[in-house]
Amino acid sequence: MSLKKSIFIIILVLLIDQISKFYIKTHFALGDEVRVFDWFRILFVENEGMAWGAKIPGEYGKLFLTLFRIVAIGGIGYWLWDSVRKNMPSILIFCVALIFAGALGNIIDSVFYGIIFNDSHHQVATLFPEAGGYGTLFHGKVVDMLYFPLYGGVLPEWIPFWGGEYFTFFDPVFNVADSSISVGVILLLIFNKKAFPKKEVSE
Repeated sequence: MSLKKSIFIIILVLLIDQISKFYIKTHFALGDEVRVFDWFRILFVENEGMAWGAKIPGEYGKLFLTLFRIVAIGGIGYWLWDSVRKNMPSILIFCVALIFAGALGNIIDSVFYGIIFNDSHHQVATLFPEAGGYGTLFHGKVVDMLYFPLYGGVLPEWIPFWGGEYFTFFDPVFNVADSSISVGVILLLIFNKKAFPKKEVSE
């Protein structure tokens, strides 16, 4: 796969990701929900930290996380360029492009959203508000909206630890960028042998 095709994939994912986030941010208040099906909903939440809502404590925790993401995406970008340069299998380049696009999509939120949007608490946010954004550069929140509660119900009492408690599967709320990263990683695991072919040792 050529570098041009990789860049096209990255731009396509970024456009879908950012357009969906801009729409949610400018049409939903935090917590607003649209039920598409019983098992699929559009639910607006914001993620201040890492995956699964984890955070790095302290005044500079968010800044450190954003800078770490920027350094990490630099490494992924080099991996992509090097894979194209070495003419690695197309499935590998495709997957790395998906991972790069997803990581970059969430970095855009973390870096810029705090200065281009006001907050979404009990209101629909405004793009480039006169009073300024809800945060500063590198302190934005990642917009999530895709929610797939495939199952919800009270677990049987005989199940250890969680028996009798209400359980939802699948509970995380995510976005297009997260999906791109997950698809890239899953495809790498499935097609591991094609993505990383072993070199034949000549006798």
